[in-house]
Amino acid sequence: MRSRIFSIVLLGILLFSSVGCGVLDYYFLPKSEDTAQELYEAGVESMTDKEYGNASEYFAKLKDRYPFSPYTVKAEISLGDAYFLNGKFFDASEAYKEFAALHPGNDEIPYVLYQIGLSNFSLFSSIDKPQHSVSEALEYFYRVEEAYPESEYATASKEYILKCRRALADQELFIADYFWRSKKYGSAWKRYAFVVRNFKDLPKVRKYAIKQAEMSYYEFQKTLSQAEREKLQGSWKEFLEWL
Repeated sequence: MRSRIFSIVLLGILLFSSVGCGVLDYYFLPKSEDTAQELYEAGVESMTDKEYGNASEYFAKLKDRYPFSPYTVKAEISLGDAYFLNGKFFDASEAYKEFAALHPGNDEIPYVLYQIGLSNFSLFSSIDKPQHSVSEALEYFYRVEEAYPESEYATASKEYILKCRRALADQELFIADYFWRSKKYGSAWKRYAFVVRNFKDLPKVRKYAIKQAEMSYYEFQKTLSQAEREKLQGSWKEFLEWL
């Protein structure tokens, strides 16, 4: 009897040793990490499902864990795309810039530079706010147009160059119009003159600026002494030469 009980106990110990270790391993040992391929495929699937937040997490993990994987380069671009499609334009711009710095000779550089421009342009919200992002977008669109004129992104960049230029001109006019309404005619005249000099590629904008510059100049003259008017006439002659 005692021998039988001992055999049962021994069998139980053996069973626990074989099965129990697997249970303990499952709960207490660290799980194996996803491979680079698995992370990339999960990111692509999330992009297809429009789950851009999840996609960016997968691509970021791949980039951090497997910096030398053949999937990493594609993940770096896809990370920027995921941020962009999720409306995180600043993060998208930074991700694309990092790719451009790491892979300057990659075939996708025209696309990446274009996307940097588009990300920055997408940060534009209103003409009454600083236009740093628009100015930066303009720089990248110029780079695409000049460095990759044969690429499909050069044509699209030309269109956005005009949009950026118009946004910058509109801000200058917004400030000039404010000075005009505030009867600060000297400041208004200088702002309108700046638009006339620097935005010759926008004829309608320039035509309005010329008219407003003339009116601002004459109103400004009324506030000056004779000596100041004579001195100002030289500046006006210079302005006429810019037209």
